Amino acid sequence: MTNIETAKMNGLDPQAYLADVLDRIHDHKISRLGELLPWNWSAITTIDAKAA
Repeated sequence: MTNIETAKMNGLDPQAYLADVLDRIHDHKISRLGELLPWNWSAITTIDAKAA
């Protein structure tokens, strides 16, 4: 299964998901890459929005 299919299955906009992940991944700690998986991503964006 691709990241795009997985994003769709998790109710995400695949384009927004991939754009955000590609923007974040370059400086994201390798031990925390699981946070960028589609099933965890919406929680991350919600946390970021609350912190802003």
